Formats: sequence, structure tokens, C-alpha cells
Amino acid sequence: MSDDSLAAARRAADELRRRTGFDSFDVALVLGSGWKEAARTIGRPIAEIAATDLPGFLPPAVEGHEGRIQAIDRDGRRVLVFLGRSHLYEGRGVAPVVHGVRTAVAAGCRIVVLTNAAGAIDTSFHLGEPVLIRDHISMTGISPLVGAQFIDLTDLYAERLRAVARGVDPTLREAVYAHWPGPAFETPAEIRMLRTLGADLVGMSTVPEAIAAHALGAEVLALSLVTNPAAGLGEAKRLSHLDVIATGEAAAPRCAALLVAVLDQIGRPSSSSDSPSSATSR
Repeated sequence: MSDDSLAAARRAADELRRRTGFDSFDVALVLGSGWKEAARTIGRPIAEIAATDLPGFLPPAVEGHEGRIQAIDRDGRRVLVFLGRSHLYEGRGVAPVVHGVRTAVAAGCRIVVLTNAAGAIDTSFHLGEPVLIRDHISMTGISPLVGAQFIDLTDLYAERLRAVARGVDPTLREAVYAHWPGPAFETPAEIRMLRTLGADLVGMSTVPEAIAAHALGAEVLALSLVTNPAAGLGEAKRLSHLDVIATGEAAAPRCAALLVAVLDQIGRPSSSSDSPSSATSR
């Protein structure tokens, strides 16, 4: 990543501290489609701001992504909740896509939890089922990292955090997530290709954010909500973003309960020794 992108994240983190009154945060949650209900169950926000009030954040361009940030104190755990995200298909480059997680790490977060809606390539997954991402396949060819940043991604989706999630809900299954550039949904032929490559789910987010957070030293946990069968695999003749949203809303209570339970296991109180500036590339 460039020095400019890190400097922009630090400026946003400084403004975030000023507006929320928190010196540092512990956990960041990025809530995608179907996961926003969790924000209501984590706790009452100490502060809520429009993301665009912070340096470097662009207005949301997708229905269902409000572009708000909440600061929540849950039993001493300082949680930074992002309601909405930027996507590569918006055509504004990769820097805005990962600016939120970089800001979160700059503000002290050592754990980043990413959520999304995904189509099921593996037909054993059911609509409304939350799934742990254990690995990914990038179909975009775009990385948030530039220069000689040779980052090991073997444990990108941290096994420690996945084990915590499985302890909370032993029924959770794991999957390989394919990152599709969008905004068009995949064709049936492309889905057959992805299945041959080993992908179980497909979606249009999460991967750049996961890489950017991991590169800064944060642990990453990622969960998908299965909102539709992938193209050519279901009874529906057409895929629709509105159907994705509707499935997410129906699954909201289960997703919210899962996230809150996981958060209570992985979160930890802030300490003065955890300086936001201590996160560096590794």
C-alpha cells in the first residue's frame, strides 16, 4: 500500500477519535447485506456518524449500504461498526474499497470481522445459512497492496477466530469464496468454471478488505450469508439484487445472534499499550 493511503487512514482515524470520544477501538465489523440487524443487538451507539464526514470516505453507491459508522461500547469492548462498504464495481479504484478497514486498524482494531451476501455454488448450502470463509479465489486480479509487499496469506482468514466461531455455533460450515468483479452476476458457464476451480460461494466484496487488514497486522474473520443459488443452479430464471436483500432480511435474526455471540468471545477491552500507530505492514 502507498504511504498516501496509510496517511489518509490515519487522518480518518484521528477524526473518528475526535467525533466519538474513544481513544482506540478493539474490533471492527463491516456489515454487508443481511447482517445489518446485528448493529441493533450489539448495543446502543455511543456515537454514529456518516462515513463521508471522515476524510477519504466516498458516498455509498449501492442500495442497502447506508454508509454510516457506529461506535459501540459492549461491556468494555470498543466496537467500530461499518454499515455499508464500497465495491470495486463502482469504478472508483481499490483504495476506497479498503479505506474503511485501514481506518479501523489505524484506530486500534486488532480484529476485523467482514460479512457479505453470497451465491451458493455448492448446492448443499441453504438460503439463509451463514458460512465461514476459510479461503478465497480472487477473480478480479486486483490487490490493495502495491510495491514489494510480499504478504503471506496462508492464514488470512484466521484459524483461531474460525475456531471461536465454530465453538459458538458448531453447525457453522466453511467454504472457499470466489471474489467476482461485478456488478453483473455471473453466467452459468462462469459458475461451472468457478466450481471446477474449487469455489463454494461467490460474491462481490470482502477479499480486498481482508487482504488490506491482514497486511496491517489485524486478524480477520469473514462470514458469508447464502442469499441465492448461483447462476444456473436454482429454480429462479433470473438473479436479482432485490431478492438478495429480501433473503438477507429474513435471515437477519440468526445472523445478528451469531455475530453478537462471536463478538463476545473474540473482543477484548482496550488498553493504553495498544497504540493505533503500532499496526504496521508485515
